[in-house]
Amino acid sequence: LFGKVGILYIMFLAGLEIDMGDFKKNSGKSVVFGLYTFIIPMALGTAVGLYVLQFSIYTSLLMASMFASHTLISYPIVSKLGITKNTAVNITVGGTVITDTLALLVLAVVVGLTTGEITDEFWIRLGVSVLVFGLIVMFVFPLIGRWFFKRVDDNISQYLFALGMVYLGALLAEAAGIEDIIGAFLAGLALNRLIPHTSPLMNRIEFVGNALFIPFFLLGVGMMIDYTAFFSDFETIKVAIVMSVVAILSKMIAAWLTQKTFGFTSDERKVIFGLSNAQAAATLAVVLVGYNIVLDDGERLLSESILNGTILMILVTCTVASFATQRGGVNLAKSIMKDDVSETNQDKNEKILIPVSNEETVKSLVDLSVTIKSKSNKKDLYALNVINNDTKSESDEKMANKLLENAKKIASATDDTIHDFIRYDINIVNGINSIVKEKSITDIIMGLHSKSNVTNSFLGNLTKGILNKCNTTTLIYKEYQPLSTIKRHLVIIPPNAEREIGFPFWLVKIWNIARNTGSVIEFYADEATTLILEKLNKKNSIECEFNEFKNWEDFLIISRDISKNDNLIIVLSRKNYLSYNSVMSKIPRYLDEYFKEINFILIYPIQAGVNERSNIQFKDPSVLETIQENIGRLDDLGKSLVKILKSNK
Repeated sequence: LFGKVGILYIMFLAGLEIDMGDFKKNSGKSVVFGLYTFIIPMALGTAVGLYVLQFSIYTSLLMASMFASHTLISYPIVSKLGITKNTAVNITVGGTVITDTLALLVLAVVVGLTTGEITDEFWIRLGVSVLVFGLIVMFVFPLIGRWFFKRVDDNISQYLFALGMVYLGALLAEAAGIEDIIGAFLAGLALNRLIPHTSPLMNRIEFVGNALFIPFFLLGVGMMIDYTAFFSDFETIKVAIVMSVVAILSKMIAAWLTQKTFGFTSDERKVIFGLSNAQAAATLAVVLVGYNIVLDDGERLLSESILNGTILMILVTCTVASFATQRGGVNLAKSIMKDDVSETNQDKNEKILIPVSNEETVKSLVDLSVTIKSKSNKKDLYALNVINNDTKSESDEKMANKLLENAKKIASATDDTIHDFIRYDINIVNGINSIVKEKSITDIIMGLHSKSNVTNSFLGNLTKGILNKCNTTTLIYKEYQPLSTIKRHLVIIPPNAEREIGFPFWLVKIWNIARNTGSVIEFYADEATTLILEKLNKKNSIECEFNEFKNWEDFLIISRDISKNDNLIIVLSRKNYLSYNSVMSKIPRYLDEYFKEINFILIYPIQAGVNERSNIQFKDPSVLETIQENIGRLDDLGKSLVKILKSNK
């Protein structure tokens, strides 16, 4: 029973972890690979069945369909190596659905032919049921999921819901006349955008699957082998050897053709071969169905020797697939690391501070920090509570410890570590600033309760003090619904934002949100900024749309494009800096009046000269503008910016 759950889990994880932007962009390549890895094994397998093993045409076709299908047994290996977003991996996962669906359709047709059920009604029933199944899973499942995650934040309930959707998808697939693994995979695709890769729920799903269900599946496969048959029947040994050789050879040819067609490296070819070589779920389904069909002459459609040979083939192909994936995957991971040296160095400097003072906003702030941080940053998150030194009491200290402990607990669910601090100071800004300097903080994430009024309660002396004293990328976040349920992020960027020194740092954070949640990013900026964003985004798999927006006097026109499942991200500026304009002072009032029931993030970038105002005063704004223009022209800074932005982290 656990083994059955394991194979559904593998397919569900593949659907969850796939990069949807890359999946859409490479859908054509997935189709090509899917056809390669279906047609070649079908042709080779049918020929070998007819002319080498002397089987009938129906038996040969059914056996060939087993070679054509494959299971992503070695997917946990690529997941562990961190190469799931590689294009070769992406098209292999996409091609798996195509070849498995076609192989299982061959099974349905052959069974229908041998039992005399192939009629016009059969084709209509099959087509309609598959179409209805696909529409329900891909359109109804996301609606149910978004409704559930908005209302339930209990960890156990969320995990049980995800597991229930896997089983429901599998059940609907079987009801439609196709194999349950297709339903599990499509359920993963349907929930892909609702379960962020950095979320505690994703961490729990991966842990339970990799630690329990998937190993049980592999144990179950081994226990199905009747090893005594190999000592008593030469036909079984012959069939097993031929099946194993044909299965491996045909998938190797398909991987080689895919490499040559799309210009992949040899390591990417090995990964494609490794992921697509393992025969398991669909293969077991085919052989068991064929074994249970008795023909008119009393013979089984698939004999006992084929059954035992299939189990041995599964064992051999799963072993070969694991070694091939490991070998190619390790080399691929190393090459990716070499390409990302500049980003890795940048990651080492990233330190995120979360000032916490409200019990109801702790979770949303930690979730956002985990979402925007770089993948390699596991230990540079800091939570801070500042206690007024003049009015401190025992209850204040208890509340501070409770808030910080809660933040650490939430972060630990994603395998991240938060360092907690309590500071005693008569001024909250000074308390925050002391930690910023002491720990070389690069980013600050501050919260605003969903029922709070922006103008009166937050954007006052506290924020102004932090912006004046702390030259960090500062994010002010108000959560109305969980970040995982957001469909789009609308990013409003002022003119000249790209000429600020902090431009690459906040842009990387936005791209991390898109990568980790799978949501669409829509940029609203003037022509100059848009051209730079488009150029930098060419090598990314993120789904981006670009809209020209240059007149901030008409800021409220944005409200026409906003829906309840959107997140509004506004890039602002400190006063008198290059990207500042007078409309920014009205933003808090606009948010209160017109954007009350949506999420928003206000971003204040790093800006040159913030911490040096006590020593240098620019009475003429044009002087500062000239300095910042020249900073933007430096070749080395430009090269560093491109390296940071085009990387996959």
